[in-house]
Amino acid sequence: MDSRSTEIEKGERTAFDFTKLSARERYKLMIGTIIPRPIALVTTVDENGRYNAAPFSFFNCLSADPPILAIGVENNPDMSFKDTGHNIRVTEVFTVNIVSRAIAEAMHVCGAKYPRGIDELKEAGLTAMPGERIAAPWIKEAPAAFECRRHVTLELGKSRQIIMGEILFAHYQAGAVDSAMHVDPNVIDAIARLGGDTCSTIRDRFEMLTPKLG
Repeated sequence: MDSRSTEIEKGERTAFDFTKLSARERYKLMIGTIIPRPIALVTTVDENGRYNAAPFSFFNCLSADPPILAIGVENNPDMSFKDTGHNIRVTEVFTVNIVSRAIAEAMHVCGAKYPRGIDELKEAGLTAMPGERIAAPWIKEAPAAFECRRHVTLELGKSRQIIMGEILFAHYQAGAVDSAMHVDPNVIDAIARLGGDTCSTIRDRFEMLTPKLG
């Protein structure tokens, strides 16, 4: 056990002082512990009309009124913007496509470090569909997709941005939503990110009702 960890009184546990860890060490602990994390396959368009797609597992919904979701976008090592960050800054719009097990491998292809201007959707064999409300495309093969307008961007130092988007329009596969607006998780069949290269499905589920007092 090194100087960054300690033992607490009730049983042996390992503890870390995050103020003394490197960014990489903090990253490894966080992504291995805060699990499972949903995966957003984000599609954008640049100022020249070229499409881009990239996966993000620093992603979740934050509010329903207004309908806000957020993605964490890392910059390049030289602190320049990657394609997603650049495109959202230029166009103010992006689409979050939910990743199902059926398109998991294609999502992984989109995560490769292609040169700027390469259409990752074509490389992955995915179909770009024109947005209904925004310029960014949505993915036909995705079980659900949210067209978003940038709401606010938080600059977290030089290395990362938190981009919040207001959902303007949603696309779902047939049969995913019933008349009561309940979404069928079997149709969505989403995957999630764990630590490292490990992913998981949401196929193992259980019900847990909210307790009622009195």
